[in-house]
Order: sequence, then C-alpha cells, then structure tokens
Amino acid sequence: MFHFKKIFFIILLFSLHAFSQEKLTISGTVYDANNNETLIGVSIYFPSLNSGTTTNEYGFYSITIPKGTYKTQVSYLGYTSIFETINLSEKITKNFKLSEETESLNEIVIEGNIEKLNVKTPQMSVNKLTAATIKQIPVVLGEADVIKALLLLPGVTSAGEGASGFNVRGGAADQNLILLDEAIVFNSSHLLGFFSVFNPDVIKDVKLYKGGIPARFGGRLSSVLDIYQKEGNSKDFNLTGGIGLVSSRLLAEGPIVKEKSSFIVGGRASYAHLFLPLFNNDNKAYFYDLNSKINYRFNENNNVFLSTYFGKDVFGISDNFVNKYGNTVVNLRWNHLFSDKIFSNLSAIYSDYFYGLVLDFVGFEWNSGITNFNLKYDFKHYLNENFKLSYGINNIYIKFNPGEIVPNRADSGIQSEKLIDKYANEFAAYLEAEHSINDRLTLQYGARFSNFTRLGQDEINVYTNDTPVIYNSQFKKYESAQAIGSESYKRSDVLATFNNFEPRVSLSYLIDTETSFKLSYNRMAQYLHLLSNTASPTPLDVWAPSGQFIKPQLLDQFAAGYFKSIKNGDYSLETEVFYKDIQNRIDYINGANLIANNEIETVILNGQARAYGLEVLFKKNEGNFKGWLAYTLAKSEQRTPGRTENEPGINQGEWYNTPYDKTHDISLNASYELSKKWMFNANFLFQTGQPTNYPVGQYEVQGLNVPIFNDNTRNADRLPAYHRLDISATLTPDSNKNRRWQAEWIFGIYNLYGRQNAASINFRQNRETFRNEAIQTSIFGLVPSVTYNFKF
Repeated sequence: MFHFKKIFFIILLFSLHAFSQEKLTISGTVYDANNNETLIGVSIYFPSLNSGTTTNEYGFYSITIPKGTYKTQVSYLGYTSIFETINLSEKITKNFKLSEETESLNEIVIEGNIEKLNVKTPQMSVNKLTAATIKQIPVVLGEADVIKALLLLPGVTSAGEGASGFNVRGGAADQNLILLDEAIVFNSSHLLGFFSVFNPDVIKDVKLYKGGIPARFGGRLSSVLDIYQKEGNSKDFNLTGGIGLVSSRLLAEGPIVKEKSSFIVGGRASYAHLFLPLFNNDNKAYFYDLNSKINYRFNENNNVFLSTYFGKDVFGISDNFVNKYGNTVVNLRWNHLFSDKIFSNLSAIYSDYFYGLVLDFVGFEWNSGITNFNLKYDFKHYLNENFKLSYGINNIYIKFNPGEIVPNRADSGIQSEKLIDKYANEFAAYLEAEHSINDRLTLQYGARFSNFTRLGQDEINVYTNDTPVIYNSQFKKYESAQAIGSESYKRSDVLATFNNFEPRVSLSYLIDTETSFKLSYNRMAQYLHLLSNTASPTPLDVWAPSGQFIKPQLLDQFAAGYFKSIKNGDYSLETEVFYKDIQNRIDYINGANLIANNEIETVILNGQARAYGLEVLFKKNEGNFKGWLAYTLAKSEQRTPGRTENEPGINQGEWYNTPYDKTHDISLNASYELSKKWMFNANFLFQTGQPTNYPVGQYEVQGLNVPIFNDNTRNADRLPAYHRLDISATLTPDSNKNRRWQAEWIFGIYNLYGRQNAASINFRQNRETFRNEAIQTSIFGLVPSVTYNFKF
C-alpha cells in the first residue's frame, strides 16, 4: 500500500508540474519579401515540440507553447525556408518575410509545392491550386482559367465545351458556393462557359472544398470554391499583362503609402468580335471585367481592405438577339486583432448578378437578376497549440428579380410586364473546433445553425388544397394548377421560415509520419435554387427562394480517405470514397416552362438525389517533371416518387441519371521544365458521355416524320464519350535576365488530335431523303493559340 501511495504521489507531482508549465504565445504575420503580400498556409514549426501551426487567409498565425528557447522552421515550399532560434521568455509578436527560391514572370511562384498533401490535418476533400499551376495548364484560345484547371481534379466535371458552371461529386452547378474575397458570385462564366470570370493575374489562392466542409461555409450542398485576390505590392510599382488571340489583360499594382498601403487594378477584355465584320459577320460575342483592391494597414492590429469586381458579357446574333449578363461585387473588410490569440474579420458585402435579353425582332427587352447584401463577422481563437476555435455570424438579405419585359419599339404592341419580386433573409451562426487529441488523432468538429425567412411580396398565388401541381389521372400526366386567387403581403410579413442544425465533423488518424486515414461527415442546407431544366445553366435561368411550395435542399455527406505522402512529399497519393444523400431536390414536370413564368411553383415537384463514388489522385510534386493523374468512378441519380399511391411520380418514381452523371472521369496533367528557357505542358481528359434522351420511335404527319420520345423515361441514353489532348510550350527569353522588363511566349494547341466532341445531338428530318437523322453539334476542333505575357 505504501508503494502504491508513493507512486501515486510521484505521478501527481509530475502531472501538476506538467500542467503548471508556463505557456506563452508567439503570433504574427508572414509576408512575401518581394512585395509584402501576406501568404496563406505558411507552416511555422517547432521540431523539438513536434508542434506547429499555419497562417490563415490573411497571413496571420498564433501558437501557444511552453516557455523556453526553440529552433523554428518557417516554410512555404517554393520559397526559401527560414530557420531561426527564438527565446520565448514572454509573449512576442514575430513577423516573417519569405523570399522566393527563384525569380519568375509569375508573381506567385509556389509551383506545385503548396499543393502537397498534408496528411495530419483533419481537413479532407479539399484541393488547392496556385496561380502558377493554373497558368501552366493549356486551355482553349490560350487564356489561363481557374475553372478549366479545376476540371482536371477528381470529382469535378462540366457539361462539356461551351457549357457554364461545373459539377462536383455528382451535384448540380447551382449547388456550388463560389466566393471571391468572401463575396458570392452567382455566375462564374464568361462567353457562356468558354472562360471564367476569374482573372489569373489577380488570383492569390484557390481552394475547392468537396466534402468535410468547415462550418463557416453554408448555403450550398456540393462544394465551396474559395478564391482570394492579391492585395497589391506595397514596395514597388509593377505592370503585368498578356496579349492573346481573342483577349488581353493588364494589371497594375503598387504602394499608396509604402510598406503600409497598396492597390491593385486588373482588367481583361476580349476583342475577337472586332474582326467579325471583316468576314461579313455582324454577330457579336465579347466580355470585359475589372478587379480592384486597396488596403491600408493602420497598425499591427488593424487592416482595412476594399475589393471590387465588375464583369459583363454580350452575346448577340446581329442586332435582333442580344444577351447581356454580368456580376458586380463590392466588399469592405476589417481585420482586427483583439489579442495575440483572437483574430477577427468583419465584412460588408454587396453582390449583384444581372441578366437580360434584347429581342429586336419581337420588340422588347427582358431583364432579371438577383442581389444580396451580406454582413458577416468571423473569429479565430487560438487557445493553445492543440486547440483552435472558429466562430461567427452571417446575415444575407436577398432580392430576387424574376424578370421584367420592357418594349423597345413603339410599334411592337407589347406592354410592359413585371414578374413579382421576391425577398428573403438568410441568417447563420457557427462554432467549430480543431482539436489535436494526441500525436496521431486530430479532430475538427462543430455545427452551423441556419435560419431562412421568406419575406412578404406584392402578390402570391393561392391554390386549391395548397397544391400548385396536379395529377391528371385521365391523361396520366402532371399539369399546372390554376390559381384560385392571390394574396398580398407587406415586406415585413413572413411567408415561410426554415431552421436547420448542420453538424460537421472530420478526423485524421496518423498511421505513421507519411500516412493517414481520414473520415468526415457534414450536413448542409441550401435555400436558393437555380431553376434550369438544361444540362448546363444559361443566363436565362432564374434563381428562386425556398418557400411555401419549394422546400430547402438538405444534404448528408459521408467520406473516408487514405492519404500517403511519398519520399518526403515528392509524391502523394489521395484516395477517397463518398456518399451523398439529398432531400428535396427540385424536379420538373414534363413540358415545364421556366422562362418568364410567374407561377413557377406549378411546374416543380420535390424529389431526392444521391451520389456516390471513388476518387484517386496521384501527384508528382518535385523535379523537372511534375503533374498528376486523377480518376473518378461515380454515380449521380435522382428520383421523384408520387405524392400519393395513385401518382406515378417522375420516371415512374424510379431512380434516373442526373444530367451531370459521369461514370468515368480521367484527367492527366503534366509539365516538364526542359531548361530555364523552355517549359512544356500537357493535359488529357476523358469523361463518360453526358446522359440524354434519344427517340424511341417516329410517326408521320402530312409527309413529315416526327420523332417520338418516351416521356416516362429520363436520361436513359448518353452522348458519346468526351476526350481530348491539349499541349503548350512556354518560352522565356534569355534577355529576361538582369532587366526590369520580363516576358514570355506561350504557344498552345487545344484538342491536338481534333476530336469532334458532341455538345449535343438533335434529331431532324433530312430534306432530301425525308428520313429522321441525328445531327451532332460540336464546339471546337483543333485550336492553336499564342499568348505574350509581360511584367514590368
């Protein structure tokens, strides 16, 4: 008994000593030494403690460790690491400035290294891309593009060439939350999908979350594309630009107050339409956009940022049909340090997406859009080296303009008509912790509470039994119900309220220093819906809020993964399996009309969706030869059963392929640095063909053969498989050395072997043979390009 008491007393003393160790905080910001840009994701590591942290989205870090003297390693691969001995006798603020390992034309030279796998962090299903990686990927017409780069990652697909948006893990395009400096972007495409709205010269950091989504994000189900813009060089004035075959860009940045305040302004414009008149073509298709950002550092504890984006597209067939659409974003942010452990960011954001048509041959214009005002306040609380808290609130006020018809000719005979505006408010609060249990197990857990309120509007229809869609048993089809009246409400009235609790949890178990196993679960709610019955969103599609007849979409996603870092990160392997279950996915009755429909609830039914699959990503991160191979095996399905036993539902209530179901998706990206002068890049893509419907028969009417489609079977057929090979070569002249003007030439070929990929297949009667025939529409064959980039 004496020995037991003695041992217990010694253990107690040891424990008290361990817990009584004085701990101090070291915090600060990490900058690029060349331009004072803050760096995201820099590692600050203490080898003797086997502990460390990384910088947040604004370059800030904080860690609390025992008092003492430590060797510190600050590393951001692609930059020269800093090794320094720090005597931590009191809490200190320590800023670091990292220098690039090599000078290059690209402002951000992190190569593929920042994209190396971190096996210990519980965050999974996330891909990171740098500006340098994006610029190396060959794309159509030589324009570097964020969205096209994302399509090379596992689990990410598109509806094809010339298609807007992207699909993640079998989800619809409207299920992606796209953020530019925290502001929501509703349409990420220029020229109906040929380019994205993100200027690669302005981009600082890109992250795509496909699963295990942190609690600070909400409002969408499939993914979060989180993009941050550069802040501007606060040391020197620089000009960066590029001249291509169809578009050019120019970026200016420099100090306002040296070392304290800076600005950045970047613009792009296409001009291919200027040459169309030379070929007696009076069509038009062009875009332009403008990014700007200014910041002011009042002191170590207070920074203010003002960033804006404005972009517009014009697509027209002569002057008879002109389509215009674009985004406007303004974001005012304030970073404040309450202490060396509490970092905060307050943002006031305005976001607007407008779209319209000019139909001169009919004599009217059509205008519609969606606008939101967003106020958010986020905190990061660095309690100690093993425990971090994130929490905050977010409120978004949303106005929906479904559409307005305005006559543009006095003789058109058309009267002005305005569809009824809709209003809503979305509030959310979240709390999340990152908790290192021990050297092997790390957890990230938390929850988000969301509230969506559908506010009053001028007029809302009333239906018998609150049923806007009825089933006609005689003709065995769903039909739109006729309204029996309408009611009007004040803006302050509440038409519907939804509350959802959205738990999130991820864990990482370290098998060894190079290998880990990860699990994640997240529940998410989506209250906005993009009404589109096409495979790819178009500018005519309308956003609609949840309400009495449209329920919020609810997602439960599970994911498990095996992650391996090979040869100290020179290679990496990521494998994940996922399962997604979605409730209240909207579906459309046969023959649904979504354009200028003031009674949209009469063509919509609530169904469910599911997606599941396997993703594999193998990467080579170091050496002259780099790249990755990605493979996805997946299934994406949807069903809408009947509301009663007497109703068949859509597709007889059975599961059917969604328009974005791609069984196999293979992508290969490779780059080879032959010398300092020549860099070669290539990428190859293969995707299973997009689901569609083919005729099941035909009938004859007055000598015309008319194809018959089965209204009870959806997406039972597929377009041919999609595949192509792209290559490019980058020439950096020797004359770049020791001069301020830096330049490079990029020569590329898109679709090297000229594959005629099917964008669609339509059926019509041949005028000569009078037989029905299938006509394939293809967008691109082989497309060469040349681009000249410069920096001064």
